Amino acid sequence: MTYVVTTDSAFEKVASPNLPLAPDQWGRQYQDQFSNILRLYFNRLDKFLGQLNASAPVLVADLPSASVVGAGSRLFVTDSSVSTFGSTVAGGGSTKVPVYSDGTNWKVG
Repeated sequence: MTYVVTTDSAFEKVASPNLPLAPDQWGRQYQDQFSNILRLYFNRLDKFLGQLNASAPVLVADLPSASVVGAGSRLFVTDSSVSTFGSTVAGGGSTKVPVYSDGTNWKVG
């Protein structure tokens, strides 16, 4: 399993559920138990995916300091004037690009 870490947040591991073995004749209690286990699993999976999509696009001028957030932090900007991978991002354009902090500057990538 791969963990994604950005700034101070570590994503919670989402493990697949231990599903009960089905008896010969499924009764209501077994169906309810099965549904509850799946519901819990998918709720955790939704929470995890929500963490991945938590950051909304921002303007370059609104980026936090690259040194404060630390190297490896990632965001998405909507007004970059550069699109070359690895170049320092600059605002004033209309290009939408992902950016990452190298600990000093925000870079396109």
